[in-house]
This record gives sequence, C-alpha cells and structure tokens, in this order.
Amino acid sequence: MAKAKYKITPQYRSLDELVEFFDSRDMGDYVKDMPEAKFKVDIKRRTHLFALDAELAGKLTEIAKSKQTSAESLINTWLKEKIQQKV
Repeated sequence: MAKAKYKITPQYRSLDELVEFFDSRDMGDYVKDMPEAKFKVDIKRRTHLFALDAELAGKLTEIAKSKQTSAESLINTWLKEKIQQKV
C-alpha cells in the first residue's frame, strides 16, 4: 500500500499544544486536512491619524469618560456637528 501523501492532524486540548505541534513540523503536510478559511475584508474604511496637543487629548479623554464613550467617538461627533454648522 502506498504511503499517504498527507498526514492526519491529531486533536489538541489547548491552543498551546497546537502551536507547539506546528512549531516543530511543516504545515504543508497537513494543509489538505485543514478547513477552508472564509472571511470578508473591508478595505474601504480608513483610519486617519491627527496629532493632538497632549493637554487637549487629556481633556477630551476626561470628557469622553464622563459621557461613557470613547474619545474617538466624541471627536467624530463634535467634528460632524462643527462641519454641519459651516454647511
């Protein structure tokens, strides 16, 4: 009987055991046994970074915490409101 081209991947009780297994082996020997990965990537959304004065950033963070929101959400809300006033 011919030797199987691909090996069977053993079962593991933890992620650490799985990582240890593949750290010492070639994943290519097991690729046929692995399920196909399906996922979507949204590359349309972009993050823009802007430098803020440290004191201003601190005050924004305090206000955001008091409103139970993130500083990012607070800044975006305020900027949208400001832009709408100018339109």
